[in-house]
Amino acid sequence: MTAADTSLRPTAAANWRALGTSVRLVTTDPALLDSCNLLLARQLAEVDAACSRFRDDSELVALDRADGRPVRVSPLLAEALAVALRAAAATDGAVDPTVGSAMNAIGYDRDFRLVQEEGRPAKLTVRPVPGWRLIRLDRATGTVTVPAGVRLDLGATAKAWAADKAAVTLARVAGCGVLVSLGGDTAVAGEPPAGGWRIRVQDVTGPVDETPPQGPYATVGLRGGGLATSGTTARAWRSGPHTLHHILDPDTGLPTDSPWRTVSVAAATCADANAASTAALIKGTGAERWLSGLGLPARLVARDGTVVTTPGWPTTGTPQFPPPPPLPIPVPDSGAPPPNPRSSNAGGAEYFAARADISAPPAFEDKGGSGGAAPRVGTGRGGGGEESPAADTTEAAP
Repeated sequence: MTAADTSLRPTAAANWRALGTSVRLVTTDPALLDSCNLLLARQLAEVDAACSRFRDDSELVALDRADGRPVRVSPLLAEALAVALRAAAATDGAVDPTVGSAMNAIGYDRDFRLVQEEGRPAKLTVRPVPGWRLIRLDRATGTVTVPAGVRLDLGATAKAWAADKAAVTLARVAGCGVLVSLGGDTAVAGEPPAGGWRIRVQDVTGPVDETPPQGPYATVGLRGGGLATSGTTARAWRSGPHTLHHILDPDTGLPTDSPWRTVSVAAATCADANAASTAALIKGTGAERWLSGLGLPARLVARDGTVVTTPGWPTTGTPQFPPPPPLPIPVPDSGAPPPNPRSSNAGGAEYFAARADISAPPAFEDKGGSGGAAPRVGTGRGGGGEESPAADTTEAAP
């Protein structure tokens, strides 16, 4: 099949739920949608069994019971942990997988819908998280050592990583363009539609065929890589007199007090984009400078609705960026990650070296294409799947 043939085909989409969040799959070959969807469902079930902190039978929860002893884990969980540790190193510890106990302490210890409904009071105490450097992952032996009392939460990385893996696998197997969005954490692979995948980033969720009812929004074209948005408003709940959210500052173990309500980032992988968008919220006033230094296209929305973008975030008339390198999932080969002082940016620039292939789409909107409800462009913080305040449309641009 030629690239021209692929670009002329209409896209087809499926929408459902898994990992406690929305799932959206779009293919450039409608005839392959059902078979791709079956394979995606199987992959996500495997991720859930390995990485969920809300399942008593998951591999991740089994680490809680090991009491500091080395545990042999599946290659899938080892890869998920490696991605989480590398993200921690690249963000100077802003994205830290050892926030599990802090999440439980603020009341986020079960599916988010139950957290919202029950609103149990939580005692808010500054309690810095143990720190990602305490985790030992040996890829050679397939073992993980977690100190006694440390609880892991892979919510900040696992969902985006799963979207990357699924998009690459499905595109290779099906031989067509594929978009996978998990709670809005969006990864694309294969030959894109003509004009790229249209992604609408906004503060308030809504169907793909409706203009956002409030707040600023932007539509961009994505041809390769991933796009993610992190926010502090959608996954919020009341606990006594407090309004809490799920983006925790590892320095305090409490929800971050960020000047930004959402941060959107495009990167060579969805895992990269998600780690950077989360870290930007936690870094606060220095986020714009940090993202610019890494060369990442980003859009930051302040609490008052002011929109700030970094170099590379597209505007109408911006030319296409050159395609990024292939989408490897960065994982260490063995052992613990190298030391990386929180105050430095060591390793960050190298980790985020490649950019997504992102551009401004045509000035007009195409309301055809995939249809269906838009998944929320996502955060993935807190394990078990997240949905964030921004919605995306995943359509083929004309």
